Amino acid sequence: MMNTADTRVPVTVLTGFLGSGKTTLLNRILTENHGKKIAVIENEFGEVGIDNDLVIGAEEEIFEMNNGCICCTVRGDLIRILGHLMKRRDKFDYIMIETTGMADPGPVAQTFYVDDDMQQKLHLDAIVTLVDAKHIWEHIDDSDEAKEQVAFADVILLNKIDLVAPEDLEKLEARIKSMNSMAKIYRSRDAVVEMEKILDVGGFNLDRALDIDPKFMEPEYPFEWSGIYQLNSGTCEWAMGEGPDPSMGAALLPLANTGLAAKEATLMDAVLTFSEDEQELEPGETMRLGKGQFNQLILNDAGETVFNFTIQAPGYYMLFTEHHPDEFEARLRGAESFIDPLETREYKPDHEHDEEVTSVGITIAGDLQLEKINGWLSQLLRVQGQDIFRMKGVLSVRGWDERYVFQAVHMLFDGRPDRPWGKELRHNKMIFIGRNLDRAALESGFRECLAS
Repeated sequence: MMNTADTRVPVTVLTGFLGSGKTTLLNRILTENHGKKIAVIENEFGEVGIDNDLVIGAEEEIFEMNNGCICCTVRGDLIRILGHLMKRRDKFDYIMIETTGMADPGPVAQTFYVDDDMQQKLHLDAIVTLVDAKHIWEHIDDSDEAKEQVAFADVILLNKIDLVAPEDLEKLEARIKSMNSMAKIYRSRDAVVEMEKILDVGGFNLDRALDIDPKFMEPEYPFEWSGIYQLNSGTCEWAMGEGPDPSMGAALLPLANTGLAAKEATLMDAVLTFSEDEQELEPGETMRLGKGQFNQLILNDAGETVFNFTIQAPGYYMLFTEHHPDEFEARLRGAESFIDPLETREYKPDHEHDEEVTSVGITIAGDLQLEKINGWLSQLLRVQGQDIFRMKGVLSVRGWDERYVFQAVHMLFDGRPDRPWGKELRHNKMIFIGRNLDRAALESGFRECLAS
């Protein structure tokens, strides 16, 4: 066992809310002469792969760096890219995975425990979370993602400390310690940190992860609850009261028997069913039964809502619901009385992002006029700065041989000339991540900055 553990490649999962400094840290790892052979897998929430331009330009999915590191871009499944990377095992001795800024790090860490092949070749060393000391207060109370990133961390980097007063920094560190007392906390500026503080720390603890989330080892499902019922032929009713949402997704599937194999097969059928197009049902309408019949139950504003369904053949059935029935005081009712389930099960639901947070990516050709783009960006940040969590881009400015790269977090903006365009086709890429973004207005404003 010791020999097996010694040959596995250690992995660090790097997370942090939008704008915390992950790209800056990755850029340091990929370009500085630290003497380590690290494979970096980077990924960003957004429509346009800006980070490929900010970190390093390349067309291949996996490419080597001059300092001995390897860089990968996730364009699909993480397990697939890890498999491709392990074919170059001699090129690196460590892996660092960047999650998206909107990600719960749990599912990424889970990969190294539920996939047998990955567990034999890799081991999770630590989850490292970067925290934007300036702006985290705007998200830490109302963002589940920000809370989860702090809660799961083994190491926390309080970044951008130069933008925060010492007393506010102490207050923030105390708040983070109240959320996660076990994580090691380091302070940083411009994501400068010694590699030994984030690599080979042996910090990830599965037992602690399970304490935070008892369903950590479970896959995520598109529903929260199921109940097994023994039903006779005839008409039944699913009665619901008021709940936290105006609708409830549900699927009712026949179950061959109550054995484990039959239940797991029906569970997989339910997952596929919930991926189908929803069939909206108004109160009093009939629920459709069977695989592929995903019912979206629209609720009344007040009082009881009832949906019908007909059982053609007596037997066992599994009812899957998007939310827990207790939230809606929901019960199954037969011809004469309520019917209780023989057994129930609760599931770890799909992780849902804040639906108000969206990504708008813009790519256009042509050169920009410096005065116009500066004026537009300044006005945009003054008016919408609080709603724009993150903005970054690579721009082609008329009269400049170099690319112009910039990043903004809320109303803080940093831009500078980068490497020469050389033979690369000049272009403009921008990405906005935030709330209440107007795609048409952003694209129109950007196009107006083109040099005539």
